[in-house]
Amino acid sequence: MSNIFEKAVAFAMKAHEGQKRKDGGVYILHPLEDATIVGTMTNDLEVLAAAVLHDTVEDTPVTAQDIFENFGERVAKLVAHETEDKRPDLPPNETWKIRKEESLAVLKSSDIETKMLWLGDKLSNMRSLARDYDKIGDEVFDRFNEKNPKEQYWYHSTILKYISELSDYPAYKEYEKLINHVFNKECK
Repeated sequence: MSNIFEKAVAFAMKAHEGQKRKDGGVYILHPLEDATIVGTMTNDLEVLAAAVLHDTVEDTPVTAQDIFENFGERVAKLVAHETEDKRPDLPPNETWKIRKEESLAVLKSSDIETKMLWLGDKLSNMRSLARDYDKIGDEVFDRFNEKNPKEQYWYHSTILKYISELSDYPAYKEYEKLINHVFNKECK
C-alpha cells in the first residue's frame, strides 16, 4: 500500500489528465511543483497530499466528498481552504474580485498548514507568471480573468501579508521577490 502522498499524486494525475495551464503547459506539473515547494516547509504527508490535490475540486469533476472519502477529513479540509467557489453560472471576469475576497478571508484566519499550501500554490503560479512576463511583458495579463495588473498586485500582496508567519522560509522570500519583479513597474 502506498502512502497517502503517493496515492494523492496518482489521484491528481488522473483528475488533471489532458488539462493545460494558461501558458499551454501540462497542468499536473503545477500541483506537483506546489507539493515540492510545500515539501521545503514540512514533511507532513497529509499536507503534501493536500498540496498535490489542491486544484482537483476547483478545476476537475472531483468533488469535496471524493477527497474526503479517499483521503480523510484533514486532507479534505486543507483542500477546501484552497478551493474557490467559481460560480459557474456567471462570467469569471465578473466574479473575480468577490472570489478573491472570499478566499482571502479564509486565508487570513487559517492555520499554518493552509498558509503553506497557499504559498506553494501562489509561488508556483508566480514563477510561471514571471517567466511569461519576462517574455511578453504586460500582454501576459490578457490571459487572466482580471486583466488589470493593479488588481493582480493587490491580490498577491494581500496573500503575502496574510502568510507573513512564513517569512523566514526561502519560498516566501522568492514569492515576495517575484511579486516585486512582475508588478513593480505597474503598481509601485
